[in-house]
Order: sequence, then structure tokens, then C-alpha cells
Amino acid sequence: MRCLAVLVILAAAALPVRAQEAPTSISHGLSMYGDLKYGEGFEHFDYVNPDAPKGGEVRQWAFGGFDSLNAFILKGNPGAGTHLIYDTLLKSSDDEPFSEYGLLAEAIEVPEDRSWVAFKIRPEARWNDGEPVTPRDVIWTFDTLKTEGHPYYRAYYANVVSAEDIGGGWVRFNFDAPGNRELPLIMGQMQVLPEHWYATRNFADASLEPPLGSGPYRVTAVEAGRSITYERVEDYWGADLPVNRGFYNFGTIRYDEYLDFDVALEAFKAHEYDFRQENNSKLWATAYTGPAFDKGLIVKEEVPNEVPTGMQAFAFNIRQPIFQDPKVREALGYAFDFEWSNRNLFYDQYSRTESYFSNSELASSGLPDAAELALLEPFRDQLPEEVFTQEYKAPVTDGSGNNRANLRIAQQMLQEAGWTVQNGVLTGPEGQKMAFEILLVQPAFERIVQPFVRNLEKLGVKATIRIVDASQYQSRFDNFDYDMAVSSWGQSLSPGNEQRDFWSSASADIPGSRNLIGIKNPVVDALIDEIVYAQDREALITATRALDRVLLWNHYVIPNFHLTYFRIAFWDKFGRPENNPPYGLAFDTWWVNPEEEQQLEAEEQAIGIGND
Repeated sequence: MRCLAVLVILAAAALPVRAQEAPTSISHGLSMYGDLKYGEGFEHFDYVNPDAPKGGEVRQWAFGGFDSLNAFILKGNPGAGTHLIYDTLLKSSDDEPFSEYGLLAEAIEVPEDRSWVAFKIRPEARWNDGEPVTPRDVIWTFDTLKTEGHPYYRAYYANVVSAEDIGGGWVRFNFDAPGNRELPLIMGQMQVLPEHWYATRNFADASLEPPLGSGPYRVTAVEAGRSITYERVEDYWGADLPVNRGFYNFGTIRYDEYLDFDVALEAFKAHEYDFRQENNSKLWATAYTGPAFDKGLIVKEEVPNEVPTGMQAFAFNIRQPIFQDPKVREALGYAFDFEWSNRNLFYDQYSRTESYFSNSELASSGLPDAAELALLEPFRDQLPEEVFTQEYKAPVTDGSGNNRANLRIAQQMLQEAGWTVQNGVLTGPEGQKMAFEILLVQPAFERIVQPFVRNLEKLGVKATIRIVDASQYQSRFDNFDYDMAVSSWGQSLSPGNEQRDFWSSASADIPGSRNLIGIKNPVVDALIDEIVYAQDREALITATRALDRVLLWNHYVIPNFHLTYFRIAFWDKFGRPENNPPYGLAFDTWWVNPEEEQQLEAEEQAIGIGND
């Protein structure tokens, strides 16, 4: 305690007057509202096996190819798994809504008003070349990401004014205003990069040179566009930290890249790789068959979760003139027949999405309560009346495929907005034609879009489907070069600063931002600030529900569908902890069971499946 007191005194002496005004606390962890599950001195997270054996190889798959190992810039397509190379200041637990515990940092200091955060770097922290990780590395990383990194970082760290070394191994991030409770946790998530390694390299290069990190794995083999192999760092400095105990058990991790989803599935069934998470309902229902399944060599499983599903949708690019009228966007939504699709295409696996925060307490429902109204009323004249008078519900059909009733509603809405059918084409009040392209990257999604296109045709809309490769798809997204696309926005249980990148006016014109829709709405901006600066969980929930209503009733997207479980399949060679956390799949806590693997190989040979 005496040493800790000395550190606090030294740190306090270096603080500016502004920072000393608010009482501070020092802890081993940090949560959104102070409710940590794991106390100081905890040994490991509850959902791991701390005695899991190390070793063995796991092979996974990725889609689209790659030409870079630099995941921090806009240029190039980074390879899968690069997060394994780097440590963060703090590490999240998957059995709490939003809590983080010390990884590179052994202590965290924050004032009550959260106007800054300071991290004490562990003196034993090391890069994988043996050099120490220092506060200078943290500062260099922050400065470089904001100035040369992907545009995302400029939005994500927009409220962080500076980073400084305050002595004693402490680095402090100063914020532009108090009250942003999420910002200290965001800084804790930052992957720290080695300044000395980049001293002889250009950070902005999309390079295939294996990067130096401080994390549990290093790159050992790269086949450009085809595969990346990571090897566990045997002398990894952080292996025995409480936040890492029971993690990173695989000796080798290899990602094989595929350019076709069907080919990738067949490769899995031939045991070209070991683990797969499926996102295609038809494949899950019909394609996971064959001798390996019959013999129990492949395990197929649905794992329930409590993860917010976010929003997957047909996203309008409202930068396009034909999509700027909300009434037109709402009308086009009536052409998507979810009930027919779920029955005939999805094997009744999905639920219709009716919130940007589905599967969580953050989702809006019913009419706004008094707390929500307090946020919304000042903007009443800028909002659709339905925000105050109706619960959002997506259009519903009987699932028969006869969508005439909804199409009649759509036609009436379009006429009210000044759009009529002329010479077979829906035409606007200024003579513009309703013709647009729907951009896809997954060929399997074409079967979902085609019935939607046929219904649009009945309204006089000339919609075409364009399928591009992953590289072109990402480039067009980065530059907002599309009319409509299937897109998704993931959400956490503690939304915050990332909402600016998703929906804010400031991000709408920044290439590479996630404001794919092009939203520039002052009400949305104000509600994002309410979320970011919420002082307790209740205020966060209220602000998020209010934002949800505003996004929904502006009809920026045509919502798709969601699951509340993970669909996974894997070759039966793994061990895993008894408990799965509610907010993640935690595959990085699994391990290779040598006895199971040996038995699997023998049974594979018996049915003629090779294993390279």
C-alpha cells in the first residue's frame, strides 16, 4: 500500500490543475458504471479452464483474400487474425455487459467526472523482440492512429485531446469534456503498437511483412491472398495474467482464405479446416450432411447468447437523390416480404428485426416513456409524428407470397410523395426514374434479394443486383459508391462513441466511415451525445431507445432479420470450458484434445477423408 500511495502522489504531482479538481480512484479494472464482477486479485475469468493444455493446430477460414497485414489503415485488405499479434491496455470480459481488466496496464486511474484516464504500464510488459512496452509506445500509437490511421480512429477518438507521459510508468489521455463515461474504456481497448519497430518503416504502407507485437501470437508464414499462419509465443510475457489464464491454448492458428462461400463449406466438410460459424440459414438446414456428420466426426451446434444483434438491413444511400424522401424509403420497405422468405428460404430460423438494438434492453418498444419524451419533445418539429404516436413495426404479410396488400399500400405512399408509374417505370415529380443497383458480396444472398426485386418491379422500380468481389465491395463501401446494399451494424450492451461513426453528421462525408447511409440529422447527433455522456445505466438505456425510435421512423433502412444463437460446426478434436459466457462465443478459450484428435484422424481414414 505504501508503494501505491507513493505512485499516486507522483502521478498527482504531474496532473494539471483541471484534473486535480475531481476526486480520483485507482483500480485493477474499469466498467461503464463501476460494477465490476471480478475483484482485485482474481485468478481468472469464470468461463475459462485455467488448466487447459497448450499446443496443437487449429485451422479456420476467412473470405475474400488479403494483400496486407496492416489492419490500422484504409489502404489494402488486411488478413484475418491480426488482432492476435497485439495486446490492448485492458481486456474485456464476456460475462459482463461492459467491463475491462488490466492487460498491458496493471492499474487504471479515473476521476469521478471521467474527464481523463491514466494507465500504469506493467514493467514486465514486453514486445516479442524483448524490448519493453512503454508509455511512449502508447502515446505514439494514439497519435499515429489519429493522424495516419483508418478514418474510423479519428471519429472514435474525436473527444481525446492528448496523450501524455506523467511519469512512474503512467500514461494519461485527456478528454475535451467531462462526462463521457465510455471513453476511458475505449482507450483501454486500444491495440498498442511498437514505436521502435515503425521507426524504420512507413506506417501507412499496406505491407505483408509480419508485424511486431506484444501479443500471444506471431506471424510465421504468409501466402499472399491465400493463408496466414500464427504461432503461439512460448515466452509470451502476459501468459499468466488473470485476464489471459485459460486463453490462447492453440499452438498454431492458420486462416485459409476463400473466394467462394460454397467452396469454403465443401472445404470444411473435407476437413481442410476445423471450425466454422455459419450465417446462411439454407446451408445450415440442408448442407451440413455427409459421412462425417453421420459418424459424429463433425459436431453441429446452436449456442444461445445474449448478444445484441444490431441491425442487418437493405441500407439506402440517401446521398442519392431518389432516396432522400423518407416517405419513398418507407414505401419501398413494403416490397420486402419477410414472412414468405422466412418460410421458404430460411427454414423459419429467423426473427424480423424491428430495432437497431434487438435482443437487448436497449431496444425501443411501445410508446416513448416520460424519460424518453423528455429527450424527444424539444425536437418534435424535426421528427416524424410516428416517433411519438406509434410503436415501430415492420410490414407483415401472411407468408403466402401474395404481397398485393402491402404493394397497394406502397403504391399509395409513392403517389402521395409524387411518384407515379409512367411507361412502366416509377417516375418522380421532377421526372427522375426509380432505378437503382443493390450491391452484394455474398452470392448466396442473391436468392433473398431476387423476390424483393420482383416485388419492386410490380411497383415500377427497376432494381438490379450487382455482385462484386470482397475487395471491390470494401472499396465501394469506403467511398459510398452504391445505391442500396445489404449491410449491418453490430451493437454492444453499452453503446457509445461508435454511434458517431455509424450515424453522425460529422462522419457522413468521411471515406471509410460506417455512416454508409449518409445520415446528417441534428436530432440524431443530439441523441448520440446523450448516449455518449449518459451518467448512469438508466440514462443510457433511455437515450438509446430514443435514438432507436428516430432511426427507425426515418426509414433509413429496410430491416432484415436476426438470430439469438450462434450456429457453429467443428471437427471433434477440441476441448472447451463447461460454461460459455453470455456475451461471446469465446473460441479463444478452447483447446486441442490430443486423444480426441488422434481418434478423429483414425476415423477419418476409415471413411476416406484426408487431413493434410
